Amino acid sequence: MLTPGNVNDATAFGQVLDGIRVPRADTGRPRTTPTRVLGDKAYSSRAIRHLLRRRGIAVTIPERRDQAANRRRRGRHGGRPPAFDKEAYRDRNVVERCFARLKQFRAIATRFDKLADRYRAGVVLASLILWLREPARDHLSDTA
Repeated sequence: MLTPGNVNDATAFGQVLDGIRVPRADTGRPRTTPTRVLGDKAYSSRAIRHLLRRRGIAVTIPERRDQAANRRRRGRHGGRPPAFDKEAYRDRNVVERCFARLKQFRAIATRFDKLADRYRAGVVLASLILWLREPARDHLSDTA
């Protein structure tokens, strides 16, 4: 999902979730529902948590400081804090490192392209370049 630079990512969350297609290892339709969603504090909202809970998707999003303070201020009426799996959240660094590597391409970082299709094509090309630069991993040495 590609949005203008001045749009909050959380507003497009539902559309991103609807666009997920994970191919299966064997034959069959691609999966459209992820098992878990990892998000940063920008995605910590009641609406997003409710949407994920309704779809049966586990959520790992840290609670924002102001939300936690508001919940504690309300006392027992504020409810309990949302579940947060620190071990699962550690995998989020893969996403952040990917964004950092994509931002090495100046045209991606500053968004020179005015048209969304051209910008998306630039992101795809940059991703392919990064993927081709990655050294081939020897899977036999990983298991030893």
